Amino acid sequence: MTAQLEQEFDVIVIGAGAAGENVADRVVQGGLSAVLIEAELVGGECSYWACMPSKALLRPGTALHGAQTVPGAAEAVTRTLDAAAVLKRRDYFTANWQDDSQVKWVRETGIELIRGHAWLTGPRNVEVAGLDGNTYKLAARHAVVVATGSTPNVPPVDGLADVEYWTTREATSAHEIPERLAVLGGGVAGTELAQAYARLGSVVTLVARGGLLGTFPKEASKLVAAGLRADGVRLHLNMGTQSVRENSNGSLSLDLDGGGTVTADKLLVATGRHPALEGLGLESVGLAAAEGKALRLSTDTTGAVIGATDGGGAPWLYAIGDAAGKVLLTHQGKYEARATGDAVAARAKGELTGDPKPWSRYAQTADDHAVPNVVFTDPELANVGRSVQQAEKDGFRVSSVELPIQVAGSSLHAEHYEGWAQLVIDEDRRVLLGATFAGPDVAELLHAATVAVVGEVPLDRLWHAVPSYPTISEVWLRLLEAYGL
Repeated sequence: MTAQLEQEFDVIVIGAGAAGENVADRVVQGGLSAVLIEAELVGGECSYWACMPSKALLRPGTALHGAQTVPGAAEAVTRTLDAAAVLKRRDYFTANWQDDSQVKWVRETGIELIRGHAWLTGPRNVEVAGLDGNTYKLAARHAVVVATGSTPNVPPVDGLADVEYWTTREATSAHEIPERLAVLGGGVAGTELAQAYARLGSVVTLVARGGLLGTFPKEASKLVAAGLRADGVRLHLNMGTQSVRENSNGSLSLDLDGGGTVTADKLLVATGRHPALEGLGLESVGLAAAEGKALRLSTDTTGAVIGATDGGGAPWLYAIGDAAGKVLLTHQGKYEARATGDAVAARAKGELTGDPKPWSRYAQTADDHAVPNVVFTDPELANVGRSVQQAEKDGFRVSSVELPIQVAGSSLHAEHYEGWAQLVIDEDRRVLLGATFAGPDVAELLHAATVAVVGEVPLDRLWHAVPSYPTISEVWLRLLEAYGL
């Protein structure tokens, strides 16, 4: 027997992924009540179909290749990857797609959980079609937070709608390795999964309308392209896909611009993502997409949705993580969630009025200045902050210094180590605006750069941060020397 249930909470959070969990936790720590609403698995995309499973697929191949690049270890490595063992380890990191432990944490934290599909029916009002058959009418005393994540883009390729293809979900949760895999898209997800599957035994072809990892400096992305080719991945870059069709034997063929054809047993479409805002009833509170365009939410530095305030001008609707559309990265979504949760709690208690100061606990300032990003290919790419082009566009008087990573630490790390590093510098203040590293295991260099950018550490002071010898971090010394210090 179904029922219609009415409940009131201080904060309603739609979406129980990493961002939603964190904002609910933060408001509960701030003394408020909170409910999470989730139609799928508690923990969201990152836990089950993105960050965790993809890295679990990538790490064994990177570890094996790392051993193969060090004389002495290389001679001891006589086998290729055991695909079944890799998939079993991946299953462990996804908890076999069961969210029991996440649900346990939610309940122990004092957060309510409703499983179902939610939508706004008016300011501070949410209706939920519960998976238990009940209908829930919820009211929020202070805030509703949209944390619904993102959904894959589908490119306008002829015939794509008529064939079965993988998105990142199917690629990260597959239990068989296809003999031939075609990957459409040269961004982070497409590049990482192309290499993972190549090392697991697939013959992989990657097709990208643009270049590979186009948001990174070319010197950095070239190293990844070389790594993919070394693993047998065939790259068709700056190449459009005209059509896709299914063959009589169940395989798929992609017809490329210029007349080429790629045939594969599985097709992975990884051409980006956009905020998952459909069906949320945002039009009921005056938020609708312009004709012919996808809906996007504009948020302020606390995550409050611009244009959604009560009669007294107080914000009540917030968006965080991928749903906010600023930075589609799990760690940045969790950062936004912490700032938003603290801001909601502070406003509820009258401790925050107006806009918070930049870099305060209530402000998502790093979104504009210091977003760290790692591509877990082999070699890795890692960057934080602004590129040269972004810095110039933002009005800075900028310079950059670039070097190959050729230090004692890198030569010990691997035979024939190849890497590249860049610092982007604000010449007026002589502080870092950004940094990029490319090479095996450079992700571990990134947090030092993030601290330097966030802390606006003067280069003259940064010079005194002596890197340990012999480590890859010695490249910091060489970069500063090349700058003139």
